[in-house]
Amino acid sequence: MVALETLRGINKDLTQVQATISTGKEVSNARDNAAVWAISTVMSTDVESFKQISDSLNKGSATVGVARNAAESVTDLITEMKTLVVSAQDDLNADDRSKIQADIAAKRDQITTIVSAAQFNGVNLVQGTEDSTFLASLDRQSDGTVSTSNITVGRQDLTTAAGVFGTALGATPSAAFADVDATGTNSSTTDAATGKVLQFNITAANSATYSLTVNGTQLSYTTAASGDTADTIRDALAAQVNALGIEGLTVDASTTGELSLANTNSFTDITALSTADTPGNFVANDNDGTTPPDGNALQTLEQRATSIDLSNTASFAEGQGLRVTLGGDSFSYVAGKGETAEDVARGLATAIGSASVTGVSAQVQYDSTNDVWSLAVDDATGSQTLTVVANDGAGTASGGLFGLDQIDVSTAADAAAALGNIETLLGNSISAAAAFGSDQSRIESQSEFITSLSDSLKSGIGTLVDADLEAASARLQALQVQQQLGTQALSIANQGSQSLLSLFR
Repeated sequence: MVALETLRGINKDLTQVQATISTGKEVSNARDNAAVWAISTVMSTDVESFKQISDSLNKGSATVGVARNAAESVTDLITEMKTLVVSAQDDLNADDRSKIQADIAAKRDQITTIVSAAQFNGVNLVQGTEDSTFLASLDRQSDGTVSTSNITVGRQDLTTAAGVFGTALGATPSAAFADVDATGTNSSTTDAATGKVLQFNITAANSATYSLTVNGTQLSYTTAASGDTADTIRDALAAQVNALGIEGLTVDASTTGELSLANTNSFTDITALSTADTPGNFVANDNDGTTPPDGNALQTLEQRATSIDLSNTASFAEGQGLRVTLGGDSFSYVAGKGETAEDVARGLATAIGSASVTGVSAQVQYDSTNDVWSLAVDDATGSQTLTVVANDGAGTASGGLFGLDQIDVSTAADAAAALGNIETLLGNSISAAAAFGSDQSRIESQSEFITSLSDSLKSGIGTLVDADLEAASARLQALQVQQQLGTQALSIANQGSQSLLSLFR
């Protein structure tokens, strides 16, 4: 019986070793080791899931790569368009301008074609505003809870769509988004072509020095011991101001005892400071209709343009927009996802520049002290009502290249407006390409991590369940020898019992 039991044990061990060698696994099912098998099975399912995640990331990288290439191509074409617009700043005849305009139109059409075709697997990231998400990871918590993580890629709309403004709000809600000339209202009257005027009152004194500092340059006149009048002082300083040759600055010396400076610059301020030996003898007494609190303080003669200050607290959500009305003309821009007050200001400037309204121009400005973006609107004809209103937030966003289809260099004025617009559009396309490049880099980094993680999991599973085939082979040989010996021992044992029985015959 001992020999038989021994042989049975050897055969059982031999069967297990043969199974280990044939499967290559120490633990191939729950019977071998329930705990290890459960752990390895969960890890194996995660590895299979990571294969799907890797496929998703590869698709995402390809999709974003197509969009990045499209944005870079658009950037190159807009750069070429900018070169053409710059060349149109020269004094050209109508035929030359027509040729430049034809080249601009051809590049614009090529941009439209690129934007329309830039799709992968039906997804076009350079049209619309809806984000795209790609499966990025499988997250297993210590309590066994499983969740997924995604990488979100924002679309960068490079279409020329004007958007839909929608329903306008009333004056008070609109002023919360943008007020005119920091008055807390949403309407104002534009300045006349003569611009804003700063007046200085002069009182003559003998043997006295009168100084006027304009844009940092100090001018002065010293009176004689007797005989000099206020008009003498006025005329002397007026001649010096005119000699400076400051663009847009005109001097009026026609009123007795008074010197007036007018700023007709559309978008440039001028500063002036008056001083005299006797305080009060040379003071600023009127700055565009307002009496300065300190006539001997530095005065700012503001630009002629009317400033629309955009709120630095009221955010612009997707679909939120502004409409500027000047006289009988209206200009609108509706924000897309993630756009800021700066984007809205630049969009409105593009809308105004693209409309090519005679005498109307716009410039985006930033007040770093108060962190406020402004849209300066200049009306060369003057004295028209300018109003800005916000919509109810339910508009349809304007495209990122809104205004591109209106780039026109047919006249010198159109070419000047086009230069500012093309710069904004170029910035938009560069930002889009940079955003896609960043997203693609992130996706590729995640893909590399998932590949590395899968390899680590496979290695860990192998450590848990894989057999040591060298040890198993050696054990197989040993068990085979033991099996042979056990068989012989059992045979001998059987022969011994037969010999014992023969004694009783």
